[in-house]
Amino acid sequence: MHSRILFKGTAAAVAARRIRHILGPVMSKEGWNYSAHEVKLLNTSSGDTVKIGEISYRLKTPRNPELVPVNHMMEALPQMITQHLRWIMQKDLLGQDVFLIGPPGPLRRSIAMQYLELTKREVEYVALSRDTTETDLKQRREIRAGTAFYIDQCAVRAATEGRILVLEGLEKAERNVLPVLNNLLENREMQLEDGRFLMSATRYDKLLEGHTKEELNAWKIVRVSEDFRVIALGLPVPRYKGNPLDPPLRSRFQARDIYYLPFKDQLEHLYRIGPNVPPERVSQLLSFATTLCSQESASLNLPDFPVDSLPSALTVLNRFPMLSAQQLVQRLYPYQAMLGKEGRTAVEGLLSRFELTDEGTKPSPTAVVNVEIVSGDHAEQAAVTLNIANQNTTFQVPSGTRPIRPPSSSPAFIGTPTHDRLLAEMMQSHLVKDMCLIGAKGCGKSMIAREFAEMLGYSIEPIMLYQDMTARDLLQQRYTLPNGDTAWRASPLVTAAQEGKLVLLDGIHRVNLGTLAVLSRLLHDRELALYDGTRLLRWDRYQTLKEELKLTDQELQDRSIFPIHPSFRIIALAEPPQVGSTTQQWLGPEILTMFLFHTIKPLAKAEETAILQGMIPNVPKEAVEQLQHLTHSLRKSNDPTALSLASSLSTRQLLRICRRLSQYPQESVAHAVNKACLSRFLPSLARSSLQKSLVNCSIEDQPDPASEQNHLYTCTVKDGLLTIGNISAPVYSPDEKMKVPDVLFYENVQHMMVMQDMLKDFLLGEHLLLVGNQGVGKNKIVDRFLHLMNRPREYLQLHRDTTVQTLTLQPSVRDGVIVYEDSPLVKAVKMGHILVIDEADKAPTNVTCILKTLVESGEMILADGRRIVSDPLEAAGRPNAIPMHPDFRMIVLANRPGFPFLGNDFFGALGDIFSCHAVDNPKPQAEFAMLKQYGPGVPDAVLQKLVAAFGELRAMADQGTITYPYSTREVVNIVKHLQKFPDEGLANVVRNVFDFDSYNKDTREVLITALHKHGIPIGAKPTSVHLAKELPLPDCKMAGYWAINRDGNTRRKLLCPTESHRIDIKGPVFLRVQSYPSERHETRSMSFTEEQAHWQIPMNEVNIICDVTTANDSIYVATCNPVSLYAMKERGDSIQCVELYDIFPRTISGVWQPFVSVAALGNPLQDQLVLHEEQGNTVLHVDLITGAVRRLVLSQDKQEEPQRKTSNWWSNKESQPGYKMCKEFSHKNWLLFYKENGNQLDVVDVLEGQVHTISLPINLKAVFLVAEDRWLLVESKTDRKFLLTKPMHMGAEDTGVCQLHAISEDAVNTGFGTSSGMESTCPQEVSNEQLSNENLSTALGQKIVSPNRILCDTNTYANVIVGFPDLMSPNEVYSFKRSSPIMEGRGPDMFFGSNKRTGPAKRVNCVCLLDANQVIRALPPTQVPLTEVYPKDVTPPMAAAYLEVTDLNSKKLKYIPVPRSSSTSPYTVWISKISDTDVLMAPLGSSGVVTVDMGGHIRVWETGLDNLQRSLLEWRNMIGSEDGRPIQITIQRDSGLDVSSPKHGKIDPKNAPHVGGNQWAGGTGGRDTAGLGGKGGPYRLDAGHKVHQISQAEKDAVPDEVKRAAREMGEKAFKQRLKEIEMSEYDATTYDRFSGAVRRQVQSLRIILDSLQAKGKERQWLRNQALGELDDAKIIDGLTGEKAIYKRRGELEPELGSPQQKPKRLRLLADVSGSMYRFNGVDGRLERSMEAVCMVMEALESYEHKFKYDIMGHSGDGFDIELVRCDKVPKNNKERLKVLKNMHAHSQFCMSGDYTLEGTEHAVKELAREEADEHFVIVLSDANLERYGISPDRFARALTSDPQVNAFAIFIGSLGDQAERLQRTLPAGRSFVAMDTKQIPQILQQIFTSTMLSSA
Repeated sequence: MHSRILFKGTAAAVAARRIRHILGPVMSKEGWNYSAHEVKLLNTSSGDTVKIGEISYRLKTPRNPELVPVNHMMEALPQMITQHLRWIMQKDLLGQDVFLIGPPGPLRRSIAMQYLELTKREVEYVALSRDTTETDLKQRREIRAGTAFYIDQCAVRAATEGRILVLEGLEKAERNVLPVLNNLLENREMQLEDGRFLMSATRYDKLLEGHTKEELNAWKIVRVSEDFRVIALGLPVPRYKGNPLDPPLRSRFQARDIYYLPFKDQLEHLYRIGPNVPPERVSQLLSFATTLCSQESASLNLPDFPVDSLPSALTVLNRFPMLSAQQLVQRLYPYQAMLGKEGRTAVEGLLSRFELTDEGTKPSPTAVVNVEIVSGDHAEQAAVTLNIANQNTTFQVPSGTRPIRPPSSSPAFIGTPTHDRLLAEMMQSHLVKDMCLIGAKGCGKSMIAREFAEMLGYSIEPIMLYQDMTARDLLQQRYTLPNGDTAWRASPLVTAAQEGKLVLLDGIHRVNLGTLAVLSRLLHDRELALYDGTRLLRWDRYQTLKEELKLTDQELQDRSIFPIHPSFRIIALAEPPQVGSTTQQWLGPEILTMFLFHTIKPLAKAEETAILQGMIPNVPKEAVEQLQHLTHSLRKSNDPTALSLASSLSTRQLLRICRRLSQYPQESVAHAVNKACLSRFLPSLARSSLQKSLVNCSIEDQPDPASEQNHLYTCTVKDGLLTIGNISAPVYSPDEKMKVPDVLFYENVQHMMVMQDMLKDFLLGEHLLLVGNQGVGKNKIVDRFLHLMNRPREYLQLHRDTTVQTLTLQPSVRDGVIVYEDSPLVKAVKMGHILVIDEADKAPTNVTCILKTLVESGEMILADGRRIVSDPLEAAGRPNAIPMHPDFRMIVLANRPGFPFLGNDFFGALGDIFSCHAVDNPKPQAEFAMLKQYGPGVPDAVLQKLVAAFGELRAMADQGTITYPYSTREVVNIVKHLQKFPDEGLANVVRNVFDFDSYNKDTREVLITALHKHGIPIGAKPTSVHLAKELPLPDCKMAGYWAINRDGNTRRKLLCPTESHRIDIKGPVFLRVQSYPSERHETRSMSFTEEQAHWQIPMNEVNIICDVTTANDSIYVATCNPVSLYAMKERGDSIQCVELYDIFPRTISGVWQPFVSVAALGNPLQDQLVLHEEQGNTVLHVDLITGAVRRLVLSQDKQEEPQRKTSNWWSNKESQPGYKMCKEFSHKNWLLFYKENGNQLDVVDVLEGQVHTISLPINLKAVFLVAEDRWLLVESKTDRKFLLTKPMHMGAEDTGVCQLHAISEDAVNTGFGTSSGMESTCPQEVSNEQLSNENLSTALGQKIVSPNRILCDTNTYANVIVGFPDLMSPNEVYSFKRSSPIMEGRGPDMFFGSNKRTGPAKRVNCVCLLDANQVIRALPPTQVPLTEVYPKDVTPPMAAAYLEVTDLNSKKLKYIPVPRSSSTSPYTVWISKISDTDVLMAPLGSSGVVTVDMGGHIRVWETGLDNLQRSLLEWRNMIGSEDGRPIQITIQRDSGLDVSSPKHGKIDPKNAPHVGGNQWAGGTGGRDTAGLGGKGGPYRLDAGHKVHQISQAEKDAVPDEVKRAAREMGEKAFKQRLKEIEMSEYDATTYDRFSGAVRRQVQSLRIILDSLQAKGKERQWLRNQALGELDDAKIIDGLTGEKAIYKRRGELEPELGSPQQKPKRLRLLADVSGSMYRFNGVDGRLERSMEAVCMVMEALESYEHKFKYDIMGHSGDGFDIELVRCDKVPKNNKERLKVLKNMHAHSQFCMSGDYTLEGTEHAVKELAREEADEHFVIVLSDANLERYGISPDRFARALTSDPQVNAFAIFIGSLGDQAERLQRTLPAGRSFVAMDTKQIPQILQQIFTSTMLSSA
């Protein structure tokens, strides 16, 4: 039915134009007639009527026509909307309030507005946000002329004036705010704050019948108009985020679901918009959109498609029909950026279903060619020409008010194809809608937005958004006028809207959705209602209003209605949403409707290089290449660790690095990258990943040449120039001298290096960020830095409660006017000072991020309306702008991110806008030098110990063994204490630091071990001195004479011919010198013994120690199975090892047993050794620095190779005589070689390269070099002794000949003609120097000066031969005889019962220490008189040997036990050939020896008495002198009669005890008399009374019965617990074996888990509270007298509709294959895996809500053996033990085979399917993959097969280097090799802390 519409009179003429629009389609489309509702406007005598369908509504003339919405009617009203309007009209007539509910978008609002426009109702519009309070709805107080007035707000205005209240966003308002409206909605009643009462129209009218209006006014009763209605617009919660409706509120509304328009209507509408677009494209687009809004897509967690933005997209398509539809979809719905993998595949599937995947085929715009101004009538327009598919297309877009700049002409912007294309696409979007640029931080979003603005001549208004931002901050803030009145100041956003600027909303991802909702009306409709009642209208609506009401601009402004400038646009900048995370998924359905999205793709390599080189022309090319290679390889990987590293190498950071490299080209790229990524503080996995990437990109960290020359690191200030290292800067001359910091600073190299680095960046104009642990001197460095540069500083300390307001301005009230005090930040900006921001990580990152605009663009808006501007010219042209001083800089200090600092990740959020410097504790030398300056009086040894111990603790903190990073600050405090109170012991003072940890058992154990290792005797008592017992030495007897026959008798004097030739040198061969760390433990930690230190050589357990020698403080050890050399310094921390088995191959079954001696050469050949193998007489020269090995061939004729003996070790034949090396004078670089039973000596001079061969007339048994030119020879078989004298230099020109003199040994004549025969024995050792005269005199007990030698043999403790070898007269022999001679050889063999060895051992463990006057032998326990050494009831310790110390000074004998070694080589026979005892010994220094036992354990002993006493004194000082004397508190007062003159006192004849009394001598306590204790007596006098002083230890001890009771209580509870879980005690101990081994790791993991849980529960600010702390933002509201102006901390409930926090999902895949059981005996791998499993179960106990874990096994039986199911995790020890038993049993009985790969693939697949926050798979395996033919890259693929699942592999030490090789091929940070299975729990802990917990 076509309707005829009656137009009569002028009333209808106003709306005639519009109705034509409305009914256009109804007239033309015939098919719409079924039950169609029409809108009719009827004019009758009683007024105009609007009729929808059959329902009619009478219009009233509005009182304020400017408040009636205009221009909201659509051109063609779809049927659906008509029906909605009809329903609203029904409810309106019923007087009911309506609630329009539906998906996000402008549709609901526009329907409401259309209804109001139709019915000519005035509107009060409120956008609710989370900041809305009841004052915003009811009444707000304003101060006028000093008095507070109530101003009605929207709800009250609407009610009294009869307007319609439109409430948008009910789900945004906080709970309990909207109930203020309940009564108004239901009964139309409301009590107001100012005492008035709103009453419904009917009741009011009733009252009017009985009372006059004046009376009612006097009662303050106000009538609510009968026309008042409420239209609420909301989203359905829980489907969308927000607060659900309060039930009482909900019941007061009538609801109507307003869903998107029906498909058909929508399609019609779109056809009309895009006539140029092929209809099928339109319908495909719409089908796609509709599918994405269906229920099914919601269940996939896909956000709704913004259907309401389709029209604007079609406008673009209509203008550019050749555009790709897929691209448009990307702009409306940026699924690539916001969805996870599943979501993306779903969307792409849909696209191809609707044939929209045309991105490849359709062209996209490539560049903006030209922009020029169009001279239009009013609005600025620009004609933009784009190049699309090589054709130019021109179209008109809005433009700004400034002159237009042609594209790509800016010097600061370097165009690249990607960015040109992006700008062209932005031009298209700019045609229709506001935009949002999504891109990672530092990728150039702001730059592109600026370039875009300049092209179109826009002025930019940057607005930095932050998380706590309120709606007021966005729109209007209150302030006070100078007279104290309150007023509203429009925010920059509102002024920009009126002036037509381009607003940059930077950081839209930070703001709470509830706050952003305020802008939705501005973005959709370009309308805005402000707090003070101002309304901003869209330009065309404003114009319409002006025409219809015939008002001028001025009049409208008086009614506070303003137009929004037509050119006004918003560009939002955001970081990409984090897929799957609950907090960062900001891009939800609501925001999708507001913008068109452009994602900034990361630049291609070539483009980024072009930018770097264009911006910084003189940057070194190869540096850019390396950087680009690294960055792009990191960006391309799908490994989360690598990606997080790539984010710290953003384009911005790369530009910074390049700027620096161009200025300082000698710097290394690696240094710059490490600095940018702060690699020092990365978790260990990320750090190793970065190192690996650097190596892969061949970026080597060449050591800085400057770091070698430490003297370069000095700083000088000279002639106004400051120089640090090699960088100089002029010294600043400040205005405010007192703000320049001045600080006590001791220079050290490391801090100078940091300062030099800072200075470099400072000169480049960077702002600095210093990150480091606590107490490493960040503040000191900064203060010193500023002091040197003479820069004044402003200081800001941040904390948890820092807000954006406190950072910028401090408001306060003065005389009723709000005044703002500048914060240090603003002062620094104004004055050009340096702003130091301390503890930046303690403030929430959403607060600190406002620093970004300040640093980046030098702009910042302050709370009082002023703004900081970087450009002084711009500042001049603007009111209240503060120009930024050119000298202003920021230096920010923060702790490193992560546990235990629990700060916020400042570096992660803002790291890339600063130049970062990692500040670390100084290196040991630097720290030592610094401590020396703090404590010049503290002994060096103590400082060294402190530095070493703290160094170790820091290393442990880095590995995660302990949580607290001990810093320099702590050491400095210890040293200061020691400096002031030197006699307090170190062990006591370190407790000042470590008592914090005294209640945590595990940490305490770790600390004590570490301190003890470095010899800090914490916990030792001064009494625990355990030195060996001293036994008396037998008296010294004169035993006889040695006569050297030198008379003319030539038969006795034999000449020995010599010949010389050069050494033949073969080689060199270069072998690898491997360095191992050595764990040197100080032994004197708990008690004081002779042993000083001990450590273990890293050697194989079958190897055998063969020789040890020392030179100065170096120790060299040789082993012979296989032959290798170990070198170490006595105090060093590393061991160098050279393996020589290539040169001495091991033969099959060890038939040939090499035997090696080693000699250390002296100056100038330090660190060079000669190695001699005795059986083959091989002489090698080894250089330990370069690893060069040369063979020295001594004899010219071919050496007769010793024929290889076949039957050696089972036949008892005497082994073949070998060659010997005499090395007494090796430090003089010459050695002597001879063959046993041979008759020639080879003297080798290493420096000259000569061999001198001396032929002898006797066969040799032994040679002792008693002096350089006199040698004692012993003849074989007879043991006769000869003295060989030789000229000092054996040159060819020297004709001196060696002479041999026989020595006759004569016994002392006893006087009876019989001589006690001196039987001739072979000496064990003869000293090669003499005893000093005083030592000789003490030893012999008579004053004597003479040459002498000490000789040791088996019958005596020691012999002194006086006069030998220099005096010819008969030499006297004094000896200390033994009661029984030392037995050669070991005791009976423990296995075979007989003494197996034949012949004497090759090593005689005997050493003479001449300075200490001692002879030391190592004896087997069988040769030691244990009964004399130990009392009867003590069992002697199990010792490898005893050191027998014969001290000739004190005439005492000591036996010191050497502890057994932990492991010994199985070749016992071979060992017994080397030595009688299980140790070898060499002298170390002048008063000590070093022993090496067969297990490779080195121990350093101090035996010299003087040294021992000195050490004991030092040790006691370190413990401190708490000797049990009670401490007294004395207060000194000077009274005249304090002490009468001291006297002896009377002597009591009875000697009774006296206490005090100033009278008796020998009293205790008292004054003036001699006695004990007391004061003022002349001397102590003990009359024999026992002074009862209990030792401090006894006083402090707990009585025994208490201890016993405690122990019994513990046991009882333990048994009770076992009974509860039905576990036997045997099981309990078994379980304890596993759980005890990982207790410490479990503990530290749980600490971290707890702290993370605490951090997650951190309380937030709740605002608008009636009590709490004053909220600065509400200070004006406080002035006006409002209540809810406080804020307090509270738990923030998660927003409803926000996704639940899902637990993290972990699967541990344990290897339970047969090989685990088989090799468990070798390295305990199965037990370690069981420990690891135990650790996971214990650490995650009671965290099941955060971590869902299960444990599977894999073995030859299959890859999914279930050990723990995730829904049935073991709850107690018994269940856990059952799991462990299962593992053990399985690996014992399973089939062989390896399913590591399948297990991994299966686990990754299965976990990826499960819903979880993050997924982890940890695979434990022994790397036996090759044996089963599994290639490493297949395994690598399995580990990385799904980017959602983080998979890690831990390989348990495998055969050979399999695991190492495998690790090299696997991705970095994903695989670990635990060579020592003890590391498995530590590695697990590392994986946990660096990945799972980083984001928990």
